[in-house]
Amino acid sequence: MQFQIEGQSKLINAELIYNKGEGDLLFEIDGKKYNLKILKSKSDEFEFMLENTFHHVKILSATETKYKLFIDGVAIEIKKQSKITEIIEKSLSVKGTISRVNTITSQIPGRVVKVSVSKDDTIKEGDPILVLESMKMQIAIKSNKDGIVKEIKVKEGSTVSRNEVVAIID
Repeated sequence: MQFQIEGQSKLINAELIYNKGEGDLLFEIDGKKYNLKILKSKSDEFEFMLENTFHHVKILSATETKYKLFIDGVAIEIKKQSKITEIIEKSLSVKGTISRVNTITSQIPGRVVKVSVSKDDTIKEGDPILVLESMKMQIAIKSNKDGIVKEIKVKEGSTVSRNEVVAIID
């Protein structure tokens, strides 16, 4: 996946290559492989060693396309870049298209840790529908419009894949 740090024009290519277990990961960033060791992990904060250098990260906010992070005392915004992200962003800027679709989908694969709404609940745009856990991080899946929950397609403890429909809003 490609990422862009706020204020910089260069795109960064980053990909998880291998999960060795016990918090040991192998990443490839811009064609170079890096070992990463997760030392401590909470839902919104983690510490890790990257090539023998300690780092502390606090997640200030996370959306489908952006992360606002506090990394080693510096606040940064990272924008996820992909062809699908570009298409979605362009579509959302066109009035009345994807933002009004009745399905809510998972942006990431993960395990459902909390379902925040029930059938027939009235919700507003931005209200959390459910919380997913992926790679020891919890991400809220939020409503893309005001409406009434017509169906919840997942249960707590179930796993979902990326782009899987998790709820229907009318």
